[in-house]
Amino acid sequence: MTRLIDVASVIRSKNAGPYELTLDVIFKDRFWYEQALRENLINPVLISRLYNVPEVDVLGIVAFEPANAIKATIRRPMVSGAIGETDVYGAQQHAPLLALTLGSA
Repeated sequence: MTRLIDVASVIRSKNAGPYELTLDVIFKDRFWYEQALRENLINPVLISRLYNVPEVDVLGIVAFEPANAIKATIRRPMVSGAIGETDVYGAQQHAPLLALTLGSA
């Protein structure tokens, strides 16, 4: 098994407006990007489970080939800046992705 953190140059989260978060994985090279696509590594069921949101709140998964990147967008559980919300910029939400692995190639 290959850890995602070993084959991605960037794993991050950020706001996509006050109501949505975007999760980005940018792979170091085309091989691992294509491997993640073949394995359907980033998918709505996984994101729903990792982020404890209903699958309907996974608004999209987009593969962006020119950057070897996969982006997932989810509805924020709490609006950015709301009382009790602890990550106004959405920059601390990528941690669940760090434990992902890909099968051996």
